[in-house]
Amino acid sequence: SDLQKQEERGELLQPLIFVLLVLCSILLYFKVSLMDPGFVKPEEEEGEDKGQGVVIPQLPGDIKLRRCGYCLVKQPMRAKHCQQCQHCVRRYDHHCPWLENCVGERNHPLFIVYLSVQLVVLLWGGHVAWSGLYFEQSQEWLQHNIFLLVSFLLILIFTIVVLLLLVSHLYLISCNTTTWEFMSHHRISYLRHSELENPFDQGIILNLWRFFC
Repeated sequence: SDLQKQEERGELLQPLIFVLLVLCSILLYFKVSLMDPGFVKPEEEEGEDKGQGVVIPQLPGDIKLRRCGYCLVKQPMRAKHCQQCQHCVRRYDHHCPWLENCVGERNHPLFIVYLSVQLVVLLWGGHVAWSGLYFEQSQEWLQHNIFLLVSFLLILIFTIVVLLLLVSHLYLISCNTTTWEFMSHHRISYLRHSELENPFDQGIILNLWRFFC
């Protein structure tokens, strides 16, 4: 049959890989959106001060951990209260409206993996849509190709958005900073009173290693 011939020629391998990537992207989306991003729990308060000086020795000693004015837990360094989630989140990066969840200490690496897989899917889909287009200046051509053309333009827009998100996050990770710290540097006490612009930066390689590993 034609299906067997296509399988023998390896023509079914690419569509299969594409479908698996799409399924992987969907599973990653639900995993990142449903998992605990690193909520601070009241029972974890004991021992919060331990190890802070080892991890970030550049910080002044007079900076003390404070209690959150909303949920009343003692906030670890780099944590922030999220108004949407109604929790303090460890190593808070941002609240993602597309995920309806915070991106924090626990799900940030998976969020990067999700963006990477999504980018591959979009680039592949854009390539398929572009390869199906052949341009002619006629009304009939536009009527037959309008759906494919609109699909390609939408894929292009989403590809640019995801690419910019991924690049910006990888840059911040390589500097060992978060979106919240980058945008609100002047409002955060442990950064405002630090002698260094970024007291958490330990070099690109070590920053990436500690984040992903």
